Amino acid sequence: MNILEIILWSGLILLLVAAVLLALVASRRPTPSKPGNHWLIIPVVVLVAIAIVFAVAGGWASVPSLGFRIAAVVLLLAIGVVGGSPLVLVVLELAGSGAVPLGDHGGILVSEAGTRSGARPQDREILRGGMTIGYLERLAIIGAALAGQYAAVAIVVAVKGLGRFSELENAAARERFIIGTLVSIVWAAACVAPAVIDW
Repeated sequence: MNILEIILWSGLILLLVAAVLLALVASRRPTPSKPGNHWLIIPVVVLVAIAIVFAVAGGWASVPSLGFRIAAVVLLLAIGVVGGSPLVLVVLELAGSGAVPLGDHGGILVSEAGTRSGARPQDREILRGGMTIGYLERLAIIGAALAGQYAAVAIVVAVKGLGRFSELENAAARERFIIGTLVSIVWAAACVAPAVIDW
């Protein structure tokens, strides 16, 4: 075993462990009293990009032992599942130029006209459980990629869309749903790519 390869892979594993920890902290759901830490996902994105560049540059092929490769794959998959939710919140904030209001159950708050004439608009929580669905969606996409069943990604997206269709009558909800789904899919694909592509 080459000592330089061991040092490089050890450094990569340490970076990925740090990324998992940051993703866990970033994924804590914000509440009115405790703002979220979702912006901590930005260094995680950088660390995942470093791992992908390392793989593209041939570092993935020069793994000194199977243990290093298994550790890197497991850590990248954990980042892929956990890191998607805070990344979605960051992208939604950037797309909407402001904080994304979340309900008590992790759903999106949309304003509705008051029921009586002259009444104030009220917020209604829709797409409840969206964060949990996002975790399952990314887990399914990663599992499909590892199994080589890339067509299953279309099934995951179709099931998610059909299951939420009745809640997408609001234009803001549709936009957030589409952005969130696409960010989630791209993030899962980026995190699983080094594991499924033979660089």
